[in-house]
Amino acid sequence: MSASLPLSDQDLHALLKTNEARFMEALFKQYYTLLCRTAVRFTKDTEAAEDLVQEVFCKIWQNREVLDISSSYKGYLVRSVTNQALNYLEKQKRLVLTEDSSPFENTYSANTTMELLEGSEMESKIQHALEALPPQCRLIFEMSRFEEMSYKEIADSLTLSPKTVENQMGKALKILRHKLLPVAIIALLSGHLEAVGKILTLL
Repeated sequence: MSASLPLSDQDLHALLKTNEARFMEALFKQYYTLLCRTAVRFTKDTEAAEDLVQEVFCKIWQNREVLDISSSYKGYLVRSVTNQALNYLEKQKRLVLTEDSSPFENTYSANTTMELLEGSEMESKIQHALEALPPQCRLIFEMSRFEEMSYKEIADSLTLSPKTVENQMGKALKILRHKLLPVAIIALLSGHLEAVGKILTLL
């Protein structure tokens, strides 16, 4: 088995049936980095993200004899890690809602404009906007924008129709545009084109 060549879902399924250890090794090598990147987007904590991903792999190993993945392995893993991350955030109560009940109420304040355009502040505003999305809506958006999955791949992974995925993406974009376009306008007027580009890649 070549570590440099990604295995197809069919190959992974065959390995699961014939060599469980090699199946887990291949799954880990193929998707670990992607899944850690996915988890970090939610947790903003590399160590916590790695722990969550390892928990997902542990559960797969524990349930390997009854594992039945009808969607793609990539879709299944991304969904599992995303759910783990959302549960983690809920338990840790790390959403800073009390600190900023209306994330964009100070958008037009002259005192905060430059702070808003700093890298960490910009990431925070984008994260707040993503957290405002309903769970399924956010999951679909993350899978599309960050994991570069097609609507069909997402639909297969979540057992939804492509039309439902399309509708949920439309809903996500509507919410994000409402929250992030004012930030993009300020960035544009201030000449911060990099910040504008970062937002527009999401929208």
